Amino acid sequence: MPENNQPAPGGQQQIQVKVSDEVLKGVYSNIMQVSHTAEEFILDFMNIVGGAGVVASRVIVSPDHMKRIVAALQDNLQRYEKGFREIKGAPVNPTPTVPSSTSGSSFGFDTNKAE
Repeated sequence: MPENNQPAPGGQQQIQVKVSDEVLKGVYSNIMQVSHTAEEFILDFMNIVGGAGVVASRVIVSPDHMKRIVAALQDNLQRYEKGFREIKGAPVNPTPTVPSSTSGSSFGFDTNKAE
């Protein structure tokens, strides 16, 4: 294994990353919403069950990093389908309207209900 700050094979630098036990457990998400400003993308990973839900994790990234994330996801999806099976999921739906918490934070969702 290369020393710290030494290039790994392929010219990439190895970085040691520590992960706490809590983060290592992960969180379940069955829906995600993406919103953005000029400076950042906001990814809200949610767990929605029976009409109610909670934001399990929020990740905020720069536009440049978002482009790298999308490329990495596309690459990994192609590798998954080559190695295992083609994923024939349901069509992509528009983001549902999700009521905000009682704290008044809308998490970027449209919380106005048509009366």
